[in-house]
Amino acid sequence: MARHFLQLYLLIVVTLAAVSWGQERLWEIYSGQADEATVAESRAQAAAITIVDEQLRAIPREDREQFVADLAARTGIDLELFEPRDIVGDDTLARLARGDVTSMRAADKVWLLKRLTDDGRVLAFRYAAPVLQRGPLDWALAFIFYAAIAFVIMAWLWPLTRDLRQLERSTTSFGNRNWVFDARIGSRSPIYPLAEAFRRMVARIDSLIGSQKDLSNAMSHEIKTPLARMRFEIEMARTSVDSDKLAGHLSSINVDIAELDAFVTATLDYAILERAEVTLNVAEHDFTLMVLAVAESIKRASRADLSIRCKVPSNATRVSCDAHLMETVLRNLLYNATRYARSQICVSFLIRPDGTYNLRIDDDGPGIPEADRERVFGSFVQLDDPGAKRAGYGLGLAIVKRIVEWHGGTVYVSRSDLGGAGFSVSWPEAAQ
Repeated sequence: MARHFLQLYLLIVVTLAAVSWGQERLWEIYSGQADEATVAESRAQAAAITIVDEQLRAIPREDREQFVADLAARTGIDLELFEPRDIVGDDTLARLARGDVTSMRAADKVWLLKRLTDDGRVLAFRYAAPVLQRGPLDWALAFIFYAAIAFVIMAWLWPLTRDLRQLERSTTSFGNRNWVFDARIGSRSPIYPLAEAFRRMVARIDSLIGSQKDLSNAMSHEIKTPLARMRFEIEMARTSVDSDKLAGHLSSINVDIAELDAFVTATLDYAILERAEVTLNVAEHDFTLMVLAVAESIKRASRADLSIRCKVPSNATRVSCDAHLMETVLRNLLYNATRYARSQICVSFLIRPDGTYNLRIDDDGPGIPEADRERVFGSFVQLDDPGAKRAGYGLGLAIVKRIVEWHGGTVYVSRSDLGGAGFSVSWPEAAQ
């Protein structure tokens, strides 16, 4: 905003300077015409004062002052005799000493001065200075100049008002459940940051709406299946007379209840991360211990033939993050890797020179097709074959993405050096 203020300020200053220059040139033209008239008038006055000087030569010195007074009274011309000491200004006195006719201006009066040749006193002829009157053309040009200022400011403001109207139409359309924000505002517009904030808000709202739809669809599917199995087991338990069979039915019901509980827990965890009021408990933690502990925990719960290697530098003892959430990220990524890895997983952590943290999990599994590398982070998305047995609910990577975003970082998947998938998580030292 400061940049746009400076642009407007400089635009106004430059416009005012141009308008002032134009007015000054115009005034010089009219002043030149007035000066020509003044010069012509001054020449006539100078000729008159020279004639009076010649007449005074024939009059005795003691009678000259009275003669000047009588001449002024008869003709109405303002004439007067001064002593040289009453005249100020070295330049004026120098011209008088040379015998030149000189002038002085005071307020709206002009004084023509000439030193008497054989007297030493100064004859002064005073008359009203010509006043330059502005005509209709002057006022019309002045109006045009100031209208130019208004036009320049309007030309600067027009793109702003145009973009504001477009932003208003787009937000109104979005508010009317059109769910499309199509404001095309250039990056040089003063309201571009505001439009981008709206665009991010719209993307966030669209993501929330999509998550809610996915959640509704998942709820109807994931809950309906175990409920149907539980209803079937209950009916079988009612008709069962064998205690062993009854225990089997109750065990199946218990498994379905555990599955429902796991689904609800995962859904609630994801819903919490979707809310805007999540507050990170950021502190410094020792990743040389955390990474090894989580990897060992996942290894004990996975296949015996699976190797999990960890590469953590010795200086990773004061890593800024929310320990609980970042541990969830590591667990989800490792759990996802154990499902697809053939024999080995590599966990690496490093601190880059710019202070950015990087956590990477590589496996030697089949990998993820490039077309699905963005979609895999969506909620309730699973890339397993339709006929394969499902494990989980498709929320693990979605939770990872939300946690990393809350830390102000990024997560992406690429081809691993081991041949499978490689998940890379980066976040800044000052996690937000």
